[in-house]
Amino acid sequence: MAFAESQNPLRVHRIPQSRYIDAVRWLSPVSPSDRFAAIAYFDADTNSPSIEIAYVDPNPQSSSPTLTPQSSWTSPSRISSLKTAHSTPQPLLAAATFSGSLHILASDLINGGVMESEATVSELGFHSGPVSAVDLREGGTECVSVGEDGRVNLVCFVGDSSKLSYRRIFDANGLVGYTAVKWASPSEFATGGYGFGIQWWDQRTSGGPVLQFKGNWCQGKTSGIVHSIDIHPSRKHTCLAGGSSGTVFAWDRRAAQQPIVLSGAGTGEAPNSLLSESEVWEVQYDRYTRRSNISNISSTRILPVMICSEDGILAVIEQGEEPLELLAEPCAINSFDIDQQNPSNVICSLEWESLAILTRS
Repeated sequence: MAFAESQNPLRVHRIPQSRYIDAVRWLSPVSPSDRFAAIAYFDADTNSPSIEIAYVDPNPQSSSPTLTPQSSWTSPSRISSLKTAHSTPQPLLAAATFSGSLHILASDLINGGVMESEATVSELGFHSGPVSAVDLREGGTECVSVGEDGRVNLVCFVGDSSKLSYRRIFDANGLVGYTAVKWASPSEFATGGYGFGIQWWDQRTSGGPVLQFKGNWCQGKTSGIVHSIDIHPSRKHTCLAGGSSGTVFAWDRRAAQQPIVLSGAGTGEAPNSLLSESEVWEVQYDRYTRRSNISNISSTRILPVMICSEDGILAVIEQGEEPLELLAEPCAINSFDIDQQNPSNVICSLEWESLAILTRS
């Protein structure tokens, strides 16, 4: 398909690593010139999973930035999901594992990025099997976790593990599996799973999701999976989702069961523009695009979206426009993150044991 050409210069720097990278996240800087990232590694030779805090030096005297490790934490199992809460000077991280545990970590960026475990949930019954996804609520006092076992858990913590507690919000007993989750407000969050379905939850209402978006719109692709969800703070009525077969769509909760398809599976016989033919692993609203006039965009129009995919595409999608390709790699792009403080900076992990840092100017 055709791609729009960027009107702004794009600098791409690839930094080879010696281990596989499962996830990468920017951390809130303690000063305008500082940049830190949290990187989830897996060493296949030693079967060793870990999370490292690295200082990202833009290195203006050189052609490429450098990564300087600051601290490391060894995980008991491979990381399945990594999220951050932006609360300086000690940003919190939620790390979920394939063995079914959840770990809350704090990194002191003022004192060399020292990372400590603040809380852990590893007891039998928390999840049966891997934790598919987690999300930290801004403010860093609650974390929601979901799994393919059909369990939805809310973990509450204050300061240290002795004050940690969790409660099960829902248990589908394996009849329904959940693969993505995103907070929308202090009491509401959305989950995604099989069949391109999305569920809307409100802690003030017990007994399951208060609203569901069913995947019977996707023309026979009901085996598709939602891998990632994002919700813009100014558009909490809209859930953005990315998943199987290159599908990226939005669900406006005011429009019942009619999706807004940005790429992939369509609602009619004519196919929508297909940005990728493989799994879309992550979606995020792109705050860099049109950031100066975001308030002028109609509330019915989907804000610009960045996606990464199994077939190596990193791109920005705008409703009604040709997608803007930022990267086309010969390997999968497993995860990415847009710097909230400076949205022109993007960091992403490549399957062939590399990091890529993009700067849009």
